Amino acid sequence: MVQVYLVFTTNYFPWLTIVVVFPIFAGSLIFFLPHRGNKVIRWYTLCICIIELLLITYAFGYHFQLDDPLIQLTEDYKWIDFFNFSWRLGIDGISIGPILLTGFITTLAILAARPVTRECRLFHFLMLAMYSGQIGPFSSQDLLLFFIMWELELIPVYLLLAMWGGKKRLYSATKFILYTAGSSAFLLMGILGVCLSGSNEPTLNFETSANQSYPVALEMLFYIGFFIAFAVKSPIIPLHTWLPDTHGEAHYSTCMLLAGILLKMGAYGLVRINMELLPHAHSIFSPWLIIVGTIQIIYAASISPGQRNLKKRIAYSSVSHMGFIIIGLGSISDTGLNGAVLQIISHGFIGAALFFLAGTSYDRIRLVYLDEMGGTAITIPKIFTTFSILSMASLALPGMSGFVA
Repeated sequence: MVQVYLVFTTNYFPWLTIVVVFPIFAGSLIFFLPHRGNKVIRWYTLCICIIELLLITYAFGYHFQLDDPLIQLTEDYKWIDFFNFSWRLGIDGISIGPILLTGFITTLAILAARPVTRECRLFHFLMLAMYSGQIGPFSSQDLLLFFIMWELELIPVYLLLAMWGGKKRLYSATKFILYTAGSSAFLLMGILGVCLSGSNEPTLNFETSANQSYPVALEMLFYIGFFIAFAVKSPIIPLHTWLPDTHGEAHYSTCMLLAGILLKMGAYGLVRINMELLPHAHSIFSPWLIIVGTIQIIYAASISPGQRNLKKRIAYSSVSHMGFIIIGLGSISDTGLNGAVLQIISHGFIGAALFFLAGTSYDRIRLVYLDEMGGTAITIPKIFTTFSILSMASLALPGMSGFVA
């Protein structure tokens, strides 16, 4: 019989548990707020995001040691007596950046969601549920918990697309869920394979799994399975076709979360699982990663100028930028890894900001097709100037974060 129980085994205050659970818990209280208009809901959600961002900043600023390369703020709650499944959390230098990025961009996305008035309670609850679902994978130290958190953000994204998207929102939402659900099957099979096929006893612990050894052929098979799962989220060509359609139909606050955070979850999975848990297979496939990344940069960059829809053009530029991350991971060097992580953070800010400006310009002039947007420097000069500066950052102009990354 499977036994379910909790055992607290951490020397720290459970900062990470609070950070992961607080948004979705506080979001569930939205439905109990008094009916006094959407303004109350928006302010409540914004306050939750600000409190969450302050919690993250305080926990990392005062309890995280930058000179310690090991996993910190560890928490281990014995949960289910099956494969030693635990609520196991922890962070290191690789995960701290994406978590801070998630907190900052989600707060901005809530501000960008001001025009949303239909089903406002459900919309803001889904945004907060997505918040927890995106922080979870970055702080998980258990493979099954990583999978659960990975799946947690799929349903909110699907509903945000299907209910608050454009004219083709149902097509885009269905395409998104089919791609991501299919990739999740590969992720789950890979996790079960790694758990059951190691040289030691079955385990879901990241640290223990990293010390396991596998037959070369089996490790390569696991690597391919995980790579397919993360290639859909990243996205990597040819598994990228859901992204332009999704960005073209989603509300721009949702686009900010997709471009700024969701795509980075795929890259983070490649680092945390493919590189760390399956290093021998990664060394074998690394030359192919560099080739795939190079093709992705050139292909997406050549397709992007042909897009009439501004949001689709930004989406293809995001696909191109992800190619640099793939090349960095394929280099198998500290410099390449650091560059990939920096690109994750840099493009997270740039991509989210570009979608925010594309959305605000649409709210002002009700145009999204580029051949109809002539003269925007006169009608919306501030938005035009800011968009131009961010475009230069995306272009990697010297002196900007895109160039450094």
